[in-house]
Amino acid sequence: MSARTERVASFAGEATQWRLWPTQIARLWRRSLQFRTIVITLGLTSIAILLTGVYLSTSVSNNLFEARLAQVLADSTRATDSAQLILNSSDASDTSSVRAALTEARSTITSASSSKAIAMYRAPGQASSSAAPPDFSTSPELKADGNAISDELRSKVQQTPSAQYWQSVSLSDSFGRSQPGIVVGSQLVLPAAGRYEVYIGYSLADVQQTLSFVQQTAAIAALALLLLVGAVTWVVVRFVVTPIRVAAETSQKLAAGDLEVRIPEKGDDVIATLARSFNGMADSLQSQIRELADLSEVQQRFVSDVSHELRTPLTTIRLAGDVLYDQRDTFTPSVERTAELLHTQVERFEVLLADLLEISRYDAGSVELSSEPTNLVHLTSDAVESMRSLAEGNGCALLLETPGGHLDSDVDPRRIRRILRNLVGNAIEHGEHKPIVVSVDSNSSVVAIGVRDYGIGMSAEAAAHVFDRFWRADPSRQRTIGGTGLGLAIALEDAKAHGGDIRLWSQEGAGTNFLLMLPRIPEAPMGRSPLPVVPDDAGATEPAPVVREVTDA
Repeated sequence: MSARTERVASFAGEATQWRLWPTQIARLWRRSLQFRTIVITLGLTSIAILLTGVYLSTSVSNNLFEARLAQVLADSTRATDSAQLILNSSDASDTSSVRAALTEARSTITSASSSKAIAMYRAPGQASSSAAPPDFSTSPELKADGNAISDELRSKVQQTPSAQYWQSVSLSDSFGRSQPGIVVGSQLVLPAAGRYEVYIGYSLADVQQTLSFVQQTAAIAALALLLLVGAVTWVVVRFVVTPIRVAAETSQKLAAGDLEVRIPEKGDDVIATLARSFNGMADSLQSQIRELADLSEVQQRFVSDVSHELRTPLTTIRLAGDVLYDQRDTFTPSVERTAELLHTQVERFEVLLADLLEISRYDAGSVELSSEPTNLVHLTSDAVESMRSLAEGNGCALLLETPGGHLDSDVDPRRIRRILRNLVGNAIEHGEHKPIVVSVDSNSSVVAIGVRDYGIGMSAEAAAHVFDRFWRADPSRQRTIGGTGLGLAIALEDAKAHGGDIRLWSQEGAGTNFLLMLPRIPEAPMGRSPLPVVPDDAGATEPAPVVREVTDA
């Protein structure tokens, strides 16, 4: 039973491989210029050879048939003329002598025509004669009821005794196999017996054999020519395509960041000119990229140095501002308001410096995650709770839904918490005092966190720039909770550092939905998100009543 199972499995595997062939050939056709060129060349060559072969085969066949036909007609004429001479010289008057003369004439026809297929039939419309010998046929096809002598041929032979007629027929050889042939009809006059129709059958087996040999030779020559053309095309195309393939591979390496790769330059032909032009372009590109990299490094170092250097005076300003802020009750109203503004702006300045330092780290590629097993439901709950007082101060209710995500995932909790604070803070800023729904769900490959508000929403043009640095959808809109304009840009960088992503849906008048997706396993590919980017209540201005507000529990 196991052997049978193995045979079935082997057959199934072979069948699967056969079914994959069209796909593999189609893929090879799309990807290989050499294969495509060879196939097209062989296809066009095959069509040309086929048309030429058909023409030559037809021409040779017609010429062989015409030559054989002329020979057959000449042999038939010579045979019947010789037989008629013998009959004319005979003085036969009775049945026996007529039959003897006819036998001699038949022998003459056989020897002169080299054919043993002979038939003689007394022409109709003559007076009966006792001396007339009976009809005879040496071949079954030439009998009166056979299929080799048609009524049309007999009618013509009977109507014109002095003429000779022929038709193409099928005759049987000694082994009973059907062969092409020709039947020639004419008349003989027998003494004391009258006119007789004479039909001689000629086999064209030798002509057919010659034609088959010519066709086989032509087919072998055509196959050899195809192989030769294919080999020549392969060699020529290889010489042409190999430099192109090298150029393609070099360009791929260059696009992947290997700026030192170049195309070998040989000769002075078009390919060498292409190589020199490509290498010159690569040199120029490498030089410009290095200049841009150096400039970017200088800019990053400048931002980092400025941020660090500003911390010392900022700390002094912060201490002086705190002293003034703590004593603001003793100041006049205008000075008190100034102390409050100073305190608020110094705090914002500190946040801006921290964000600039973080952005500079991402630009420099020096960010390292401090991952640890983290329950994202608990982390999200803590982040929501930390923003609750701010939300209540802006008239927004924070609601939490956690159908999934209760198992630990390896993430950097500080960065994930910063992402959530940025997303929730953005929702509070634009939520128009309406509830904000935070959802957590997961599947086998993705943990998703959604932040849905029902505020003013954004247009498609604004949504395309929402993650840009220092970009604001409405510059005239006053901020109510501060912000530096870098929060969402940093949040997206934090998500990508985890191998995740942040996706966005927004509709004017119906709010916005940010969807944070993180892989359950670090560096593992993410599948389909358990939460939709377009929320189920898209277009609604208030959340469904089944959503429950988060509690301290």
